[in-house]
Amino acid sequence: MNGLYRRTWQALTFRSQPFFSERRSGKYHRDSYDFMKLLGHCRTIRSVQELHAQILVEGLDQNGFLATKLIGKYVELGEGESKMGTARKVFDRLLQRDVFLWNVVIQGYASFGPFVEALNLFDEMRVSGEPTNRYTFPFVLKACGALKNSDKGEIVHGYVVKCGLDLDLFVGNALISCYSKCQDVETARKVFDDMSLRDTVSWNSMIVGYTLNEREDDAIMFFHAMLHNQADCLPDDATLVAILPACATKSASQVGFWVHSYIIKTGMEVGASLGSCLISMYGNCGHINIARDVFNRIDNKNVIVWSAIIRCYGMHGLADEALNMFRRLEEVGVKPDGLIFLNLLSACSHAGLVAKGREIYKKMEAYGLERNDKHYACMVDLLARAGFLEQAAEFIEAMPVQAGKDVYGALFGACRIHNNLELAKEVGEKLFILDPENAGRYMILASMYEDAGQWEDAAKVRKLLRDRNIKKPAGCSSIEVDRIHHVFGKKDETHPFTEEIFDTIEKLERLMEEDFEPI
Repeated sequence: MNGLYRRTWQALTFRSQPFFSERRSGKYHRDSYDFMKLLGHCRTIRSVQELHAQILVEGLDQNGFLATKLIGKYVELGEGESKMGTARKVFDRLLQRDVFLWNVVIQGYASFGPFVEALNLFDEMRVSGEPTNRYTFPFVLKACGALKNSDKGEIVHGYVVKCGLDLDLFVGNALISCYSKCQDVETARKVFDDMSLRDTVSWNSMIVGYTLNEREDDAIMFFHAMLHNQADCLPDDATLVAILPACATKSASQVGFWVHSYIIKTGMEVGASLGSCLISMYGNCGHINIARDVFNRIDNKNVIVWSAIIRCYGMHGLADEALNMFRRLEEVGVKPDGLIFLNLLSACSHAGLVAKGREIYKKMEAYGLERNDKHYACMVDLLARAGFLEQAAEFIEAMPVQAGKDVYGALFGACRIHNNLELAKEVGEKLFILDPENAGRYMILASMYEDAGQWEDAAKVRKLLRDRNIKKPAGCSSIEVDRIHHVFGKKDETHPFTEEIFDTIEKLERLMEEDFEPI
């Protein structure tokens, strides 16, 4: 016996004495059907190990059905390395494996990691000559998406086409999700357009893909297309959870209102996931009272819901309300996470509550939470925004990790507010290395030099900007009309109704000239 089976045998020695005594006397015998039923009732990893030992004793370890059930249970109940490690050992000892067994192990790796093992096992499966099926590829594509491995995703896509499964609904949905996570949303859209059959998951996957790739306007437009063109594919809760973040980012209140109305009309339950999305959307659109009403109506409030309402108050300068919500969170026994503390620190920073911000920052230790670069950046912003620039610089020096662009960026912005050119020069040099493509950093420093009358230094910074060919992102305006978000820039003629828009502007100008009466 190897180490795995020796430990499994030892786990059984005490609890299973009656079974072994009966077996030696020939009074008792279990077959694969019995073990399948017993495994179905297992709720702990220890019970699975004990039954595994009995399966070995009975000589049923090569039974494919039992092996599949064992692997599934180890994946379901295991922790850490035992989740996939033991399951893989059971798989490796099998002399004969069918496609279902391969799929179960690949699915385990694709769901719990290491994701690269799912791809390695898929390659091993192909080399062994075992044929794949429509269930194999969604698991493999899921692993490709998790790794953001677009090259491997394209190779797997080739195998899909070769196997004639490119028109399969489930495989198609997996391809959309994979390409979206690999930041290739154009190919994901092409897969969607080529599908002969689509379901709600297909539409949801594309909406999520656009949102993940910061194309919220496309996500909203696609949502409208789903409503207008697909009577058989009505939105479900997953659709709404996918579209609400896009509404929140673009402050598309009309679409958000429609989504909320749809939820009420259909009687859909507003749980933690959907509720937190609604709170974030209303918060971004400035409807704080409605966000609070949604919060109050959620029965089982988890840490994500509390974080959403705290952020809602904080982003609108209502730091006292955000802190009150945090106190309520502690009173009901919900353990806060790092995101909640980040939202609280941001609220304190914008409200100038330096002492309270320090207290919140220290409280993270009491909850055993690890601080990251964003927490440090918030603390620097808190101190520097309030005018304590030297303390902010000392805080950076005392940080246990190397400060990143967010930390120095917070200090740099405060230097502009308080017109501290000397410190801005020092911090700017670091940012030009840490964040060399950010044109705004160069423009701020150049403006500070100009305000101080140091024209040569300002010219050097602007020349550096040109030499590095760094372009400032073009600004744009946006407006929401009939639940559709329109974005346009200066002298923008790309809108399909450009002529009508300019005609209307000219008519308005003429009306204004006619109505204007000089004094």
